[in-house]
Amino acid sequence: MGQRIVFVASSIVMLLAAIPTVRADDAAFSKDLMATIALQGKHCDKLIKVKRNGDSDYSVACKDGNRYHIYVNSQGRVIVENQ
Repeated sequence: MGQRIVFVASSIVMLLAAIPTVRADDAAFSKDLMATIALQGKHCDKLIKVKRNGDSDYSVACKDGNRYHIYVNSQGRVIVENQ
């Protein structure tokens, strides 16, 4: 089950890398990022700011004050770190 969640989250983040413009108000994109955060056991009520740092690398700010760094590490795992 754990490997399946990592695979799904990795797939989501890699698909997000193909999106040229990152906008927090884009509903589909926001849902994908919020799903990635939730799959890692973190909380975000609503995205208010998204910054693309590079391929599969994002910094996000949530309305509730949480800030996360979301990226894919060298082993291909999705990482969601508190900032």
